[in-house]
Amino acid sequence: QVQLVESGGGLVSAGGSLRLSCAIFGTIFSNNSMGWFRQAPGKQRELVAVITNGRSINYADSVKGRFTIFRDHIKTTLTTLYLQMNSLSPEDTAVYYCAYSDSVDYWGQGTQVTVSS
Repeated sequence: QVQLVESGGGLVSAGGSLRLSCAIFGTIFSNNSMGWFRQAPGKQRELVAVITNGRSINYADSVKGRFTIFRDHIKTTLTTLYLQMNSLSPEDTAVYYCAYSDSVDYWGQGTQVTVSS
């Protein structure tokens, strides 16, 4: 069974930085897709960044050059996925979710990121 637990959200001023972490517990396949999504109030959930096939990385246009996704395979049953967010703007305010895709999609509980102007 796979479980995802996010951390690292909070309140930050515009122009600031945050690093989100997602602990993925369980045995996973490194070539499966894993990534970050976000959902702002009144909007649909959208893709922020994703790692596919173990190495290909894609970003939403709105975060390119500001956000970086990377991961650390700590041990067989624990992988940590990160999202480094720089130059944050109020438009980045949302609940951020990490996700891992296997035969089913696994989601974390979400972490709130609020950027004040």
